[in-house]
Amino acid sequence: MANWTIQLGVDELNRLMLGAFAGSEAGQGPVLSVAPGRASVLRPFHPSMLRPGELVAGPALMGVADTAAYVLILAHVGPELMAVTTTLTINFLRGAKAGDIHADAELLSLGRRNAVCDVRLWTESPERIAAQASVTYARARTEA
Repeated sequence: MANWTIQLGVDELNRLMLGAFAGSEAGQGPVLSVAPGRASVLRPFHPSMLRPGELVAGPALMGVADTAAYVLILAHVGPELMAVTTTLTINFLRGAKAGDIHADAELLSLGRRNAVCDVRLWTESPERIAAQASVTYARARTEA
């Protein structure tokens, strides 16, 4: 396992997200924890997340997966706000029942140009994963 170092803690990440994404869904919901190679995010439930059948809609889950990967990367590289999603592949494993969406993200690779994360999403319990996403971010190029 890689030896990653945290650059931004939970409070710093929550402030950064609220400031950078004021008024958008990405700024909602707290970062719950960060540790080397890991981060957990919570998106509070809102009825607008539901699709017919009273399940959380796929786009809501995808948004939380993307946010979790983003904060995980920022936790390790600092306030590099111009990192952008290049790939998000999601596997829906079971219907996510109405409730807060939890995302547990793990850093798989952190390079100078790309970062790859694995994100697991759930509403009922971490033993009942609703979806799993692989997310790749392109990091902003800096002049050397």
